[in-house]
Amino acid sequence: MTASPSPYNSQFISCIICAYNEAPRIAKVLAVAAVHPALGEVIVVDDGSNDGTADIVKQFPSVRLIVRGANGGKSAAMVDGIAAAQGDLLMLLDADLKGLAAEHISELAAPVLKGRAEVSISLRQNSLTLFRAIGLDFVSGERVVKKALLHAALEQIQALPRFGIEVFMNRLIIERRLRIAVTHWPHVTQARKTEKLGYWRGVRAEWRMIADLLKAVYPLALITQTVRLLQLRIRHGRASFATRMKGSPDSPR
Repeated sequence: MTASPSPYNSQFISCIICAYNEAPRIAKVLAVAAVHPALGEVIVVDDGSNDGTADIVKQFPSVRLIVRGANGGKSAAMVDGIAAAQGDLLMLLDADLKGLAAEHISELAAPVLKGRAEVSISLRQNSLTLFRAIGLDFVSGERVVKKALLHAALEQIQALPRFGIEVFMNRLIIERRLRIAVTHWPHVTQARKTEKLGYWRGVRAEWRMIADLLKAVYPLALITQTVRLLQLRIRHGRASFATRMKGSPDSPR
């Protein structure tokens, strides 16, 4: 199958959504992504779900579904999605977003499509207070990047901890000094693990994710990485801190 340009722009964007047990949430994300003219294709990688996530995805005939036999974590699932993608650009979206609308996808794609930046990263309503204060969520799962950046590193990504993909991607961005556009999503939130799994199971899952981040990069390196990413950020419709904080609930990632 040969990729044809999206009617939205001559650049073909492959959207990759990695999902594990997201049956209650993924339909709302796909209802927006599957019909958006900026996206030439939408690929969902079901990472060994046991809650019927794949059945929900099958309700969207235009969406390409890849089912992994066992849960291997986001990094491994992302490898399958990147390898399958046909576009020169990738839009990465989390499967548990709430409040996502067509304009959010347009805003995330625009800086890269228009050549103002090489990378676009979202800043959601319920990103941590610190991230909203500095204007950058360094572990945001919503990004637009060139496929070549990640495709050349598939073996390295495969070897990452389960949730090490974002900080690894940051490292590549810094090494190549790629311009970053931060796209503010003041009405979009991400479902917390405590919301999905219950309080104690969710807290344990949050700590496992933090442990994976620390396996991928040392704590001091996280601070250094954030500073260097901020240096690569371009001025791109940046709202004031007061505007970003208004009505923005804060809770642990």
